[in-house]
Amino acid sequence: MVNYALPLVGIVGKTNVGKSTFFSAATEVDVDISNRPFTTINPNNGIAYVRDKCPHVEFGLQGCNPRTGFCKNGTRFIPIELMDVAGLIPGAHMGRGLGNKFMDDLRKADVFLLVVDASGSTSPEGVPVKPGTFDPVEEVKNILREIDLWFLRIVSSNWDKLAVSVDTSGKDPVDALTDKLSGIQVSRANIMKTLEETGLSRKKLSSWTKEELEMFAFTLRRNSKPLVIVANKADIPASLDNIKRLREEFKDTPVIPASAEAELALKKAAKAGIIEYMPGDSSFAIKKPEKLSDAQRKALRYIEEKVMQKYGSTGVQQAIETAVYQVLGRVPVYTVEDPVRLTDKKGNVLPDVFLVDRRATIRDVAYLIHSDFARNLVGAINAKTKLRISGDSPVQHGLVVKFIVA
Repeated sequence: MVNYALPLVGIVGKTNVGKSTFFSAATEVDVDISNRPFTTINPNNGIAYVRDKCPHVEFGLQGCNPRTGFCKNGTRFIPIELMDVAGLIPGAHMGRGLGNKFMDDLRKADVFLLVVDASGSTSPEGVPVKPGTFDPVEEVKNILREIDLWFLRIVSSNWDKLAVSVDTSGKDPVDALTDKLSGIQVSRANIMKTLEETGLSRKKLSSWTKEELEMFAFTLRRNSKPLVIVANKADIPASLDNIKRLREEFKDTPVIPASAEAELALKKAAKAGIIEYMPGDSSFAIKKPEKLSDAQRKALRYIEEKVMQKYGSTGVQQAIETAVYQVLGRVPVYTVEDPVRLTDKKGNVLPDVFLVDRRATIRDVAYLIHSDFARNLVGAINAKTKLRISGDSPVQHGLVVKFIVA
Protein backbone atom coordinates (compact mmCIF):
# COMPACT_ATOMS: atom_id res chain seq x y z
CA MET A 1 0.00 0.00 0.00
CA VAL A 2 1.45 3.36 -1.04
CA ASN A 3 1.34 5.93 1.75
CA TYR A 4 1.92 9.16 -0.10
CA ALA A 5 0.62 12.69 0.32
CA LEU A 6 0.22 14.72 -2.84
CA PRO A 7 1.69 18.25 -2.88
CA LEU A 8 -0.96 20.65 -1.57
CA VAL A 9 -1.10 23.99 -3.40
CA GLY A 10 -3.13 26.73 -1.70
CA ILE A 11 -4.74 29.51 -3.75
CA VAL A 12 -4.59 32.79 -1.83
CA GLY A 13 -5.37 36.43 -2.55
CA LYS A 14 -7.86 39.13 -1.75
CA THR A 15 -11.53 38.50 -2.38
CA ASN A 16 -13.03 38.68 -5.89
CA VAL A 17 -9.84 38.56 -8.00
CA GLY A 18 -10.61 35.29 -9.80
CA LYS A 19 -9.32 32.69 -7.34
CA SER A 20 -12.39 30.47 -7.68
CA THR A 21 -12.28 30.80 -11.47
CA PHE A 22 -8.63 29.72 -11.39
CA PHE A 23 -9.53 26.77 -9.16
CA SER A 24 -12.41 25.70 -11.40
CA ALA A 25 -10.29 26.09 -14.54
CA ALA A 26 -7.51 23.96 -13.05
CA THR A 27 -9.64 21.20 -11.52
CA GLU A 28 -12.83 21.29 -13.66
CA VAL A 29 -14.75 21.30 -10.38
CA ASP A 30 -17.85 23.49 -10.51
CA VAL A 31 -17.75 26.15 -7.80
CA ASP A 32 -19.71 29.32 -7.07
CA ILE A 33 -18.17 32.03 -9.29
CA SER A 34 -19.54 35.56 -9.27
CA ASN A 35 -18.35 39.17 -9.44
CA ARG A 36 -18.86 39.96 -5.75
CA PRO A 37 -16.79 39.77 -2.54
CA PHE A 38 -16.58 36.56 -0.48
CA THR A 39 -18.01 34.20 -3.08
CA THR A 40 -15.88 31.51 -1.43
CA ILE A 41 -16.53 30.89 2.27
CA ASN A 42 -15.70 27.22 2.79
CA PRO A 43 -12.50 26.02 1.09
CA ASN A 44 -12.81 24.28 -2.27
CA ASN A 45 -10.63 21.19 -2.66
CA GLY A 46 -9.86 19.42 -5.89
CA ILE A 47 -7.28 17.63 -8.02
CA ALA A 48 -5.16 19.47 -10.58
CA TYR A 49 -2.18 18.14 -12.53
CA VAL A 50 1.41 18.82 -13.50
CA ARG A 51 2.66 17.56 -16.84
CA ASP A 52 5.65 15.35 -17.68
CA LYS A 53 6.81 13.73 -20.90
CA CYS A 54 5.78 10.14 -20.26
CA PRO A 55 8.75 7.69 -20.33
CA HIS A 56 6.75 5.26 -22.49
CA VAL A 57 7.44 7.58 -25.44
CA GLU A 58 11.22 7.50 -24.91
CA PHE A 59 11.15 3.71 -24.51
CA GLY A 60 9.12 3.24 -27.69
CA LEU A 61 6.12 1.69 -25.95
CA GLN A 62 2.57 2.04 -27.22
CA GLY A 63 1.17 3.55 -24.03
CA CYS A 64 0.97 3.30 -20.25
CA ASN A 65 -1.51 2.43 -17.49
CA PRO A 66 -1.45 5.19 -14.83
CA ARG A 67 -2.87 4.21 -11.45
CA THR A 68 -3.47 7.90 -10.74
CA GLY A 69 -3.79 10.78 -13.17
CA PHE A 70 -3.78 10.04 -16.89
CA CYS A 71 -1.66 10.10 -20.03
CA LYS A 72 -2.67 11.87 -23.25
CA ASN A 73 -0.65 12.10 -26.46
CA GLY A 74 2.53 11.13 -24.64
CA THR A 75 2.06 13.66 -21.84
CA ARG A 76 1.64 12.30 -18.34
CA PHE A 77 -0.69 14.31 -16.10
CA ILE A 78 0.38 13.77 -12.48
CA PRO A 79 -2.12 14.70 -9.75
CA ILE A 80 -1.60 17.33 -7.06
CA GLU A 81 -4.08 18.78 -4.55
CA LEU A 82 -5.42 22.28 -5.04
CA MET A 83 -7.25 24.30 -2.38
CA ASP A 84 -9.07 27.60 -2.83
CA VAL A 85 -9.76 29.47 0.42
CA ALA A 86 -11.77 32.54 1.37
CA GLY A 87 -10.35 35.85 0.15
CA LEU A 88 -8.27 38.16 2.30
CA ILE A 89 -9.01 41.75 3.19
CA PRO A 90 -6.88 44.18 5.27
CA GLY A 91 -6.80 43.07 8.92
CA ALA A 92 -7.43 39.39 8.12
CA HIS A 93 -4.62 38.24 10.44
CA MET A 94 -6.63 39.74 13.31
CA GLY A 95 -9.79 37.96 12.20
CA ARG A 96 -11.35 40.72 10.08
CA GLY A 97 -13.63 39.45 7.32
CA LEU A 98 -13.09 35.70 7.11
CA GLY A 99 -9.49 36.06 8.25
CA ASN A 100 -9.40 33.44 10.99
CA LYS A 101 -11.05 30.88 8.75
CA PHE A 102 -8.78 31.75 5.83
CA MET A 103 -5.63 31.32 7.91
CA ASP A 104 -6.86 28.11 9.49
CA ASP A 105 -7.57 26.57 6.10
CA LEU A 106 -4.06 27.41 4.86
CA ARG A 107 -2.10 25.62 7.57
CA LYS A 108 -1.36 22.46 5.57
CA ALA A 109 -0.49 24.06 2.22
CA ASP A 110 3.02 23.34 0.91
CA VAL A 111 3.12 26.32 -1.46
CA PHE A 112 0.87 29.28 -2.29
CA LEU A 113 -0.43 30.59 -5.58
CA LEU A 114 -1.03 34.26 -4.81
CA VAL A 115 -3.68 35.34 -7.33
CA VAL A 116 -3.64 39.09 -7.92
CA ASP A 117 -5.81 41.29 -10.14
CA ALA A 118 -3.13 42.47 -12.58
CA SER A 119 -5.56 44.92 -14.16
CA GLY A 120 -6.12 46.82 -10.90
CA SER A 121 -9.90 46.52 -11.24
CA THR A 122 -10.69 45.27 -7.71
CA SER A 123 -10.66 47.33 -4.52
CA PRO A 124 -8.96 46.05 -1.31
CA GLU A 125 -12.44 45.05 -0.11
CA GLY A 126 -13.09 43.07 -3.31
CA VAL A 127 -15.42 45.56 -5.01
CA PRO A 128 -15.14 45.78 -8.84
CA VAL A 129 -13.83 49.13 -10.10
CA LYS A 130 -12.46 50.61 -13.32
CA PRO A 131 -9.23 48.88 -14.56
CA GLY A 132 -6.12 50.74 -13.47
CA THR A 133 -7.74 52.10 -10.31
CA PHE A 134 -5.71 50.00 -7.87
CA ASP A 135 -2.06 48.95 -7.84
CA PRO A 136 -1.43 45.16 -7.99
CA VAL A 137 2.07 45.65 -6.55
CA GLU A 138 0.52 47.11 -3.39
CA GLU A 139 -2.08 44.31 -3.49
CA VAL A 140 0.68 41.68 -3.32
CA LYS A 141 2.47 43.55 -0.52
CA ASN A 142 -0.75 43.77 1.50
CA ILE A 143 -1.52 40.07 1.12
CA LEU A 144 2.03 39.07 2.04
CA ARG A 145 1.85 41.35 5.07
CA GLU A 146 -1.36 39.64 6.25
CA ILE A 147 0.17 36.17 5.81
CA ASP A 148 3.42 37.20 7.55
CA LEU A 149 1.52 38.70 10.50
CA TRP A 150 -0.56 35.53 10.76
CA PHE A 151 2.68 33.55 10.92
CA LEU A 152 4.10 35.90 13.55
CA ARG A 153 0.97 35.51 15.68
CA ILE A 154 1.38 31.71 15.68
CA VAL A 155 5.13 31.79 16.32
CA SER A 156 4.90 34.36 19.14
CA SER A 157 1.98 32.65 20.91
CA ASN A 158 3.15 31.68 24.45
CA TRP A 159 6.69 32.56 23.36
CA ASP A 160 8.01 33.64 26.76
CA LYS A 161 6.87 30.40 28.39
CA LEU A 162 8.43 28.30 25.63
CA ALA A 163 11.70 30.24 25.64
CA VAL A 164 12.22 29.97 29.40
CA SER A 165 11.33 26.27 29.34
CA VAL A 166 13.84 25.52 26.57
CA ASP A 167 16.64 27.62 28.04
CA THR A 168 16.30 26.17 31.55
CA SER A 169 15.73 22.53 30.62
CA GLY A 170 18.46 22.23 28.03
CA LYS A 171 16.00 20.98 25.42
CA ASP A 172 17.09 21.36 21.80
CA PRO A 173 15.47 24.64 20.61
CA VAL A 174 15.04 23.23 17.10
CA ASP A 175 13.05 20.29 18.49
CA ALA A 176 10.95 22.65 20.62
CA LEU A 177 10.17 24.94 17.69
CA THR A 178 9.42 21.97 15.44
CA ASP A 179 6.90 20.65 17.98
CA LYS A 180 5.33 24.07 18.44
CA LEU A 181 4.88 24.70 14.71
CA SER A 182 4.00 21.20 13.51
CA GLY A 183 0.38 22.27 13.08
CA ILE A 184 1.29 24.60 10.21
CA GLN A 185 3.47 22.03 8.43
CA VAL A 186 6.82 23.60 9.32
CA SER A 187 9.63 21.07 9.11
CA ARG A 188 12.77 20.76 11.20
CA ALA A 189 14.80 21.59 8.08
CA ASN A 190 12.79 24.81 7.59
CA ILE A 191 13.53 25.88 11.16
CA MET A 192 17.26 25.07 10.98
CA LYS A 193 17.60 26.96 7.71
CA THR A 194 15.76 29.98 9.14
CA LEU A 195 17.87 30.06 12.31
CA GLU A 196 21.05 30.10 10.22
CA GLU A 197 19.77 32.77 7.82
CA THR A 198 18.70 35.07 10.65
CA GLY A 199 21.85 34.51 12.71
CA LEU A 200 19.79 33.28 15.69
CA SER A 201 21.06 29.69 15.82
CA ARG A 202 23.49 30.37 18.68
CA LYS A 203 21.30 32.73 20.63
CA LYS A 204 19.07 31.68 23.56
CA LEU A 205 15.36 31.93 22.77
CA SER A 206 14.69 33.99 25.89
CA SER A 207 17.16 36.66 24.72
CA TRP A 208 15.49 37.26 21.35
CA THR A 209 14.25 40.80 20.90
CA LYS A 210 10.82 41.62 19.49
CA GLU A 211 12.49 42.55 16.19
CA GLU A 212 14.42 39.26 16.07
CA LEU A 213 11.27 37.25 16.73
CA GLU A 214 9.54 39.09 13.91
CA MET A 215 12.51 38.52 11.59
CA PHE A 216 12.50 34.81 12.42
CA ALA A 217 8.73 34.47 11.80
CA PHE A 218 8.79 36.32 8.47
CA THR A 219 11.84 34.41 7.21
CA LEU A 220 10.32 31.10 8.31
CA ARG A 221 7.15 31.91 6.38
CA ARG A 222 9.18 32.43 3.21
CA ASN A 223 11.08 29.19 3.73
CA SER A 224 8.12 27.00 4.68
CA LYS A 225 5.31 28.57 2.64
CA PRO A 226 6.91 29.79 -0.61
CA LEU A 227 4.74 31.22 -3.34
CA VAL A 228 4.14 32.03 -6.99
CA ILE A 229 2.40 35.26 -8.01
CA VAL A 230 -0.38 34.65 -10.54
CA ALA A 231 -1.05 37.90 -12.43
CA ASN A 232 -4.68 37.15 -13.33
CA LYS A 233 -6.81 39.10 -15.83
CA ALA A 234 -3.67 39.48 -17.97
CA ASP A 235 -5.81 39.96 -21.08
CA ILE A 236 -7.03 43.39 -19.90
CA PRO A 237 -4.82 46.15 -21.44
CA ALA A 238 -4.06 47.77 -18.08
CA SER A 239 -2.37 44.52 -16.97
CA LEU A 240 0.59 44.66 -19.35
CA ASP A 241 2.54 47.40 -17.56
CA ASN A 242 1.50 46.08 -14.15
CA ILE A 243 2.93 42.62 -14.91
CA LYS A 244 6.25 44.25 -15.77
CA ARG A 245 6.17 46.19 -12.50
CA LEU A 246 5.31 43.05 -10.51
CA ARG A 247 8.36 41.29 -11.94
CA GLU A 248 10.60 44.25 -11.16
CA GLU A 249 9.33 44.55 -7.57
CA PHE A 250 9.33 40.82 -6.71
CA LYS A 251 12.51 39.66 -8.44
CA ASP A 252 12.90 36.54 -6.28
CA THR A 253 9.33 35.35 -6.83
CA PRO A 254 8.00 33.88 -10.11
CA VAL A 255 5.28 36.07 -11.66
CA ILE A 256 3.04 34.20 -14.13
CA PRO A 257 0.62 36.15 -16.37
CA ALA A 258 -2.70 34.32 -16.52
CA SER A 259 -6.30 34.43 -17.63
CA ALA A 260 -8.28 31.96 -15.56
CA GLU A 261 -11.44 32.88 -17.48
CA ALA A 262 -9.77 31.96 -20.78
CA GLU A 263 -8.61 28.59 -19.43
CA LEU A 264 -12.06 27.82 -18.08
CA ALA A 265 -13.66 28.75 -21.42
CA LEU A 266 -11.20 26.57 -23.35
CA LYS A 267 -11.76 23.60 -21.03
CA LYS A 268 -15.54 23.89 -21.46
CA ALA A 269 -15.23 24.26 -25.24
CA ALA A 270 -12.98 21.19 -25.42
CA LYS A 271 -15.38 19.19 -23.27
CA ALA A 272 -18.23 20.17 -25.60
CA GLY A 273 -16.22 18.98 -28.60
CA ILE A 274 -15.94 22.46 -30.10
CA ILE A 275 -12.14 22.66 -29.98
CA GLU A 276 -9.09 20.44 -29.52
CA TYR A 277 -7.13 21.73 -26.53
CA MET A 278 -4.78 20.27 -23.96
CA PRO A 279 -4.07 22.19 -20.71
CA GLY A 280 -0.85 24.15 -20.95
CA ASP A 281 -0.76 24.22 -24.75
CA SER A 282 0.08 27.44 -26.56
CA SER A 283 -2.77 27.05 -29.04
CA PHE A 284 -6.06 25.27 -29.73
CA ALA A 285 -7.73 23.96 -32.88
CA ILE A 286 -11.36 24.54 -33.80
CA LYS A 287 -12.85 21.19 -34.79
CA LYS A 288 -16.08 22.28 -36.51
CA PRO A 289 -16.00 26.00 -37.30
CA GLU A 290 -19.32 25.84 -39.13
CA LYS A 291 -21.10 24.97 -35.88
CA LEU A 292 -19.79 27.98 -33.96
CA SER A 293 -22.12 30.83 -33.11
CA ASP A 294 -20.91 34.39 -33.70
CA ALA A 295 -20.47 34.85 -29.95
CA GLN A 296 -18.38 31.67 -29.65
CA ARG A 297 -16.23 32.63 -32.64
CA LYS A 298 -15.64 36.08 -31.20
CA ALA A 299 -14.74 34.69 -27.75
CA LEU A 300 -12.26 32.18 -29.16
CA ARG A 301 -10.66 34.85 -31.36
CA TYR A 302 -10.29 37.10 -28.31
CA ILE A 303 -8.58 34.32 -26.31
CA GLU A 304 -6.28 33.53 -29.21
CA GLU A 305 -5.20 37.14 -29.75
CA LYS A 306 -5.23 38.60 -26.24
CA VAL A 307 -4.01 35.58 -24.30
CA MET A 308 -2.40 32.76 -26.28
CA GLN A 309 -0.45 34.85 -28.79
CA LYS A 310 0.57 37.43 -26.18
CA TYR A 311 1.62 35.12 -23.32
CA GLY A 312 2.05 31.67 -24.90
CA SER A 313 -0.67 30.05 -22.80
CA THR A 314 -3.48 30.91 -20.39
CA GLY A 315 -0.94 30.67 -17.55
CA VAL A 316 -3.04 28.39 -15.34
CA GLN A 317 -1.07 25.20 -16.02
CA GLN A 318 2.22 27.09 -16.04
CA ALA A 319 1.50 28.62 -12.61
CA ILE A 320 0.77 25.22 -11.06
CA GLU A 321 3.87 23.63 -12.58
CA THR A 322 6.06 26.55 -11.53
CA ALA A 323 4.81 26.09 -7.95
CA VAL A 324 5.39 22.32 -7.88
CA TYR A 325 8.50 21.88 -10.02
CA GLN A 326 10.39 25.15 -9.58
CA VAL A 327 9.39 26.50 -6.16
CA LEU A 328 8.73 23.26 -4.25
CA GLY A 329 11.48 21.48 -6.16
CA ARG A 330 9.53 18.28 -6.82
CA VAL A 331 10.53 15.85 -9.59
CA PRO A 332 8.57 12.88 -11.00
CA VAL A 333 10.04 9.42 -10.32
CA TYR A 334 8.46 6.28 -11.83
CA THR A 335 8.69 2.86 -10.15
CA VAL A 336 8.35 -0.52 -11.89
CA GLU A 337 8.85 -4.25 -11.20
CA ASP A 338 10.20 -5.09 -14.66
CA PRO A 339 12.90 -2.61 -15.79
CA VAL A 340 12.74 -3.86 -19.40
CA ARG A 341 8.99 -3.87 -20.02
CA LEU A 342 8.44 -1.08 -17.45
CA THR A 343 5.56 -2.99 -15.83
CA ASP A 344 4.34 -3.94 -12.38
CA LYS A 345 3.57 -7.55 -11.38
CA LYS A 346 0.24 -7.39 -13.20
CA GLY A 347 1.75 -6.16 -16.45
CA ASN A 348 0.61 -2.55 -16.12
CA VAL A 349 3.02 -0.19 -17.90
CA LEU A 350 4.42 2.64 -15.73
CA PRO A 351 1.52 2.54 -13.27
CA ASP A 352 3.13 4.58 -10.47
CA VAL A 353 4.80 7.98 -10.37
CA PHE A 354 5.76 10.02 -7.30
CA LEU A 355 6.49 13.73 -7.03
CA VAL A 356 9.48 13.76 -4.68
CA ASP A 357 11.89 16.40 -3.45
CA ARG A 358 14.74 16.84 -5.93
CA ARG A 359 17.17 16.34 -3.01
CA ALA A 360 15.69 12.91 -2.25
CA THR A 361 17.45 9.58 -2.67
CA ILE A 362 16.27 6.26 -4.06
CA ARG A 363 15.76 5.08 -0.48
CA ASP A 364 13.51 8.07 0.23
CA VAL A 365 11.30 7.00 -2.67
CA ALA A 366 11.19 3.45 -1.28
CA TYR A 367 9.94 4.85 2.04
CA LEU A 368 6.90 6.20 0.21
CA ILE A 369 5.91 2.59 -0.50
CA HIS A 370 6.70 1.05 2.90
CA SER A 371 9.20 1.62 5.70
CA ASP A 372 10.20 -2.09 5.81
CA PHE A 373 10.68 -1.97 2.07
CA ALA A 374 13.13 0.91 2.43
CA ARG A 375 14.98 -0.64 5.38
CA ASN A 376 15.63 -3.83 3.37
CA LEU A 377 16.58 -1.97 0.20
CA VAL A 378 19.80 -3.26 -1.36
CA GLY A 379 19.77 -0.96 -4.35
CA ALA A 380 17.87 -0.29 -7.56
CA ILE A 381 18.10 -0.61 -11.32
CA ASN A 382 17.90 2.47 -13.51
CA ALA A 383 15.55 1.33 -16.27
CA LYS A 384 17.01 3.79 -18.79
CA THR A 385 20.65 2.75 -18.37
CA LYS A 386 19.99 -0.78 -17.02
CA LEU A 387 22.74 -0.10 -14.48
CA ARG A 388 22.50 -0.90 -10.78
CA ILE A 389 22.51 2.12 -8.46
CA SER A 390 22.69 2.42 -4.68
CA GLY A 391 19.91 3.40 -2.32
CA ASP A 392 21.78 6.62 -1.60
CA SER A 393 21.80 7.69 -5.25
CA PRO A 394 20.01 10.99 -5.89
CA VAL A 395 16.78 11.06 -7.87
CA GLN A 396 16.46 12.76 -11.24
CA HIS A 397 13.51 14.20 -13.16
CA GLY A 398 11.80 11.35 -15.02
CA LEU A 399 13.84 8.57 -13.41
CA VAL A 400 12.41 5.05 -13.86
CA VAL A 401 13.60 2.54 -11.25
CA LYS A 402 13.13 -1.00 -10.06
CA PHE A 403 13.91 -1.52 -6.37
CA ILE A 404 16.11 -4.42 -5.25
CA VAL A 405 15.07 -5.64 -1.80
CA ALA A 406 16.80 -8.22 0.40
